[in-house]
Amino acid sequence: MAVLHQYAFCPHSRFIRLSLAEMGIPSEIAEEKPWERDRRFLELNPSGTTPVLCEDDLAVPGAGVIAEYLDETRGPRLNGRRLLPADPAVRVEVRRLVEWFNTKFFEEVTSYLLEEKILKRFQRGASPDASAIRAARANMRYHMRYIGYLAGARRWLAGDTLTYADLAAAAHLSCADYLGDVPWDEDEHAKDWYARVKSRPAFRPLLGERIPGVIPPQHYADLDF
Repeated sequence: MAVLHQYAFCPHSRFIRLSLAEMGIPSEIAEEKPWERDRRFLELNPSGTTPVLCEDDLAVPGAGVIAEYLDETRGPRLNGRRLLPADPAVRVEVRRLVEWFNTKFFEEVTSYLLEEKILKRFQRGASPDASAIRAARANMRYHMRYIGYLAGARRWLAGDTLTYADLAAAAHLSCADYLGDVPWDEDEHAKDWYARVKSRPAFRPLLGERIPGVIPPQHYADLDF
């Protein structure tokens, strides 16, 4: 069985957990604390970042690499459930959006929120930077409008079927939503799309996880919002 080395509130880890669940791939979870720089984990991924998928003595590091690996090894057998569709044009759009959320959205929104509101809790003497949090919240509104634009024009973010693009976006939003930093009143299309993704069985284990001392908003795990 594959082993996923992850941190529960790492959005890239959540993206891969959702992908594994949607593809019906069983896996064991090995919880990592990236800030501890554990030597054993660094041997799997010298960058020290999560996630890393280990299977058959192969360590596959990084969300994007893992997603491609899963599609190459399982995708053709999934038929209608493939998360990186066979059509070349759709594959380009899925990859573009995965890059958008895992890089641009992360650098402009989730990285700030996670660093200031979660990771600094484990750093002695560190306190949240209010200006960084304000910047992330401002950037979030821009991204919400873009998600709303995509969701209003298509059935799913990249086209007619659920893909990696939806799971990457939802993984990042779920982390921010736990912290109460998603303005759901910004765009109704974005809210409706997220409610559909959040209601899928693959999402339920994520919604049950908690950070000690940090209580999520009441709507966080509510499938009907």
